[in-house]
Amino acid sequence: MQRSYLSRSVLAAVAAGSTMMLAAGVPVAAQELKIALIAGKTGPLEAYAKQTETGFMMGLEYLTKGTMTWEGRKIVVVVKDDQIKPDLARSLLEQAYNDEKVDIAVGTTSSAAALAMLPIAAEYKKVLLVEPAVADAITGDKWNRYIFRTGRNSTQDAYAAAAAFPKTGEVSVATLAQDYAFGRDGIAALKAALAAIRPNVKVVSEEYAPQTTTDFTAYAQRLFDALKEKPGRKVIPIIWAGPHPLPKIAALDPKRYGIEIAPGGNILPVMQLYKDYPGIEGAIYYYWAFPQNEMNKWLVAEHQKRFNTPPDFFTAGGFAAAAAVLAAVKAARSTDTEALIKAMEGLSFDTPKGRMTFRADDHQAVQEMYHFKVKANATGNDLLDLMAVIPAADLPIPVRNKR
Repeated sequence: MQRSYLSRSVLAAVAAGSTMMLAAGVPVAAQELKIALIAGKTGPLEAYAKQTETGFMMGLEYLTKGTMTWEGRKIVVVVKDDQIKPDLARSLLEQAYNDEKVDIAVGTTSSAAALAMLPIAAEYKKVLLVEPAVADAITGDKWNRYIFRTGRNSTQDAYAAAAAFPKTGEVSVATLAQDYAFGRDGIAALKAALAAIRPNVKVVSEEYAPQTTTDFTAYAQRLFDALKEKPGRKVIPIIWAGPHPLPKIAALDPKRYGIEIAPGGNILPVMQLYKDYPGIEGAIYYYWAFPQNEMNKWLVAEHQKRFNTPPDFFTAGGFAAAAAVLAAVKAARSTDTEALIKAMEGLSFDTPKGRMTFRADDHQAVQEMYHFKVKANATGNDLLDLMAVIPAADLPIPVRNKR
């Protein structure tokens, strides 16, 4: 399943999700800038994928001032739904490179699908910009030189979570995560990040629960027992995908032991749960009210106008991907793959969440993150207070590829 966007009626295309098909008299391919946007629009990650697409199209609109032309070329975006299926993601990317002759591809939502796409980029010697899949392996041991990523990786999330802890004073941590690769890898990354930048924070216990867990009583009690006699600050960070256990853990009253819960950032519908727990803290990739720059102000105002809600977590990511593509084409003055790679290594570009830079070593975009606290009187989508901007320089993400 795919959609194509061309230059006119951009606002309507974004607001209504309409499809603009290629019409007679369109300039020949050499005068077009063709981009494939692959996302998991069918399945449990649908909300993430739709946000990415909306952000991507709004980013192109903003940066081209509504013309959908760049460096003298008409922009054509072909949108494909991989249904979060790795095999389908591979075939759609191959189709985009081989049949549609796209200049660059962007995607996808699922880490498993993104990992399946990496070898196709290498086979066709074409740039793949990964957004928003987070698996470390994408810019780690599965990486190749054609892969760039604007989305943050799991280790960036972990370093941001670590940076949200104080630099001094005794802090004890007991973790809860899902018992599969996502949860265990996330905790491993958090422990490494704490050791690197917050050695005063000690992990004293780890609990892993099956993804289908509904009763957290036994897990919570073991976490409470591990923490309750510790001096200083006591925190339970939770790494969880899907229905969040925060309300069930909080209902068991960790406050009686002076224990805090740190659930981490998420999309706005999930963070509605946080309203009942004012004062909890964590780290987040993007929250609409935090970045103070003209690009984000435009995105917030326009998204509110069109959709009656502020932009969300993955909307900002889609916008950042659009900014990266256009900055790369402008810097390279070409869509030749080698020219793009040369231009993109070390390239800095503006996004709604601030400046990003592609590292030359692994093509991961380094970027700032945010330390938040849930508001005392949170209402609607006005949920979080900004405690601190965490600069990219304070997030020393290791390079893990085999370059």
